[in-house]
Amino acid sequence: MSHRPTSAAPHLRRLVELLAAGAPADELGAVAAEARRAGVDTRDLAEVEGATEAALRVRNTLRQHRRRETELTALFDTAGDLAALRDLDAVLRSIVRRARMLLGTDTAYLTLADEEAGDTYMRVTDGSVSELFQNLRLQLGEGLGGLVAQTARPYASPDYRTDGRFLHTGSIDAGVLDEGLVAILGVPLLLGSGSGGQVIGALFAADRTPRTFAPEEVALLCSLADHAAIAIDTARTMADARLALAELAEANAVIREHSAAMQRAAESHDRLTDLVLRGGDVSDVAAAVAGLLKGEVAVHDGAGWPLTSTGEHGGGFTDGRGHPAGAEETTAVEGAARVEKAAGAVETAGAEKAAGVETAGAEEAAALVAAAESSRATAHAVFRDGRWVCAVLAGQELLGCLVLYGRPELDDPDRRLFERSSVVTSLLLLLRRSVAETENRVRGDLITDLLTAPDRDPAGLVARGRRLGIDLDRPHFLLVARTGDAARERLADAAVQYLFGCGGVSAVHEGAAVLLLPCDGTGPGTAARAAAGQLGRLAGVPVTVAGAGPAAGPRAIADAHAEGVRCLRAMHVLGRDGGGACAAELGFVGVLLGDDHDVDGFVAATLGPLLEYDAQRGTQLVRTLRAYFGCGGSLTRAKEELHVHVNTVVQRLDRIHALLGPGWNTPEQTLELQLALRLQLLSGG
Repeated sequence: MSHRPTSAAPHLRRLVELLAAGAPADELGAVAAEARRAGVDTRDLAEVEGATEAALRVRNTLRQHRRRETELTALFDTAGDLAALRDLDAVLRSIVRRARMLLGTDTAYLTLADEEAGDTYMRVTDGSVSELFQNLRLQLGEGLGGLVAQTARPYASPDYRTDGRFLHTGSIDAGVLDEGLVAILGVPLLLGSGSGGQVIGALFAADRTPRTFAPEEVALLCSLADHAAIAIDTARTMADARLALAELAEANAVIREHSAAMQRAAESHDRLTDLVLRGGDVSDVAAAVAGLLKGEVAVHDGAGWPLTSTGEHGGGFTDGRGHPAGAEETTAVEGAARVEKAAGAVETAGAEKAAGVETAGAEEAAALVAAAESSRATAHAVFRDGRWVCAVLAGQELLGCLVLYGRPELDDPDRRLFERSSVVTSLLLLLRRSVAETENRVRGDLITDLLTAPDRDPAGLVARGRRLGIDLDRPHFLLVARTGDAARERLADAAVQYLFGCGGVSAVHEGAAVLLLPCDGTGPGTAARAAAGQLGRLAGVPVTVAGAGPAAGPRAIADAHAEGVRCLRAMHVLGRDGGGACAAELGFVGVLLGDDHDVDGFVAATLGPLLEYDAQRGTQLVRTLRAYFGCGGSLTRAKEELHVHVNTVVQRLDRIHALLGPGWNTPEQTLELQLALRLQLLSGG
């Protein structure tokens, strides 16, 4: 029986099945050996062996296609990450992780160029365990990475530690050794193409065992590096775009703010201009500015005293005539009463409090003048003591200042608005002063006629006064003020400012300023002291003021002027320059100077405490004082005159000392006491 050869068909079918199942190469290669053992004839065996070789080639091609598909998928996923770029670090970490996975290396990492330092630094690592390696910095040309960054070409080393192509440094070798790396592949991160490309970093894949990297692996890593470069460039572009948008938004906000400020400035200008055209006053401007700037505004004169205020500020001290701030209807004499109390004329607790208010007011006024001078020097508003102060100028003359409260932070547009308001305020103050000076010149002619020819046409003078708004039949105080010749013109201007708004009038007559102002029931001495203090501040020099009145009618006003002139002369002789008084306050000199010769008033003013004490207690202090003076100050002779013990005389003199004060026995006071005692005796007292 003959032996029949085995067919090759089963073995060929086996090759196809293994190829379809993706079997490894050794299983494919084993099919030909099985066919040989099975006794396949020589010709068919050659066919099986040829088919095996073809199957192995097909397997390699399919494996390459699958690998390429995996790489393309990774690149596609990376591109998707770039398209949805939100976090640059996350994208770079994904690229480095994919490089490590696709190349099957132990680690992968990415470095970036530091333009300021002139080197490269580790940005992202994957699979690294060495902190020393993760913090490496490579200078251009140093190590494999430095050479990649310098030449913009990929480099690979199967064993970096022994590779002499690279410049080894202690720090780089120490980091590589600490990480345990042997085989390293590095490719550049390029922006642009050709010779004009810019290297911004490098992408690496490394193994801890020797390895030769295939060309396709180098190409794959280059593709990933290109994606990384695009991601970095896109992130930088987006960052620049965001910065540009932020700058644009900021510029837009500035433009809007500027536009709003310009519109507000225009509206403010129109509002203030309308105020001036409608005849508005300084108080109207202050109210308008306060509304525009959302604060409180006060206007002060050149001496720092308030003219008007929109809030509580400025009301704590008096204005140029001694009035509380904003009290424009208060007369000058009412202000004089306050100043008289503040000066200590009435020794009461209320007067002491008033004196403190006046002192604080003077300090406040001085502080505002200093701030206004600073504003004038800088040509801008200044911030002092929690408030903004802007000088109100006419040329270089300081007319006053604007004060803004409640706005510690004032931006440039509001500050410019505040400064422009001072210009409008200066215009109104100049207009007000011009009108006041014009009116005062006309009224001054009336005063001159009153003082020089009061009896020529009394009815005509009264009628002229009424046409000018002055009721001469109403009681008035007449003040005569004088200062040095050099400041005489300033005193005339100060008098106009002092009387503004109170219904008074002033004129220069015989070298002195004469002020006629309605009285309010106080006294001429009070009015004189108030005027002396405020005129001195306004004129900047000491001013002496004598008061007379009340006087009603042309003749009485002329007589009051004559008395005021005599009183002014007496004040100079008595050394009371720079103050204010009336004739009745000059003691016996006033009795001699006064037109009414008020003897009883002089006696009461001089001996009043003693007369009252005697009347209440039945004592004889006045008789004892008369006997003491009559005996030449001898206690022995006085006790004989009074028929009492000398101790009694001493006790009575002590009581007199307590009632009249420690200066009762000075030569000047003694003279007035003796004159009062003589007049009291003559009058039957």
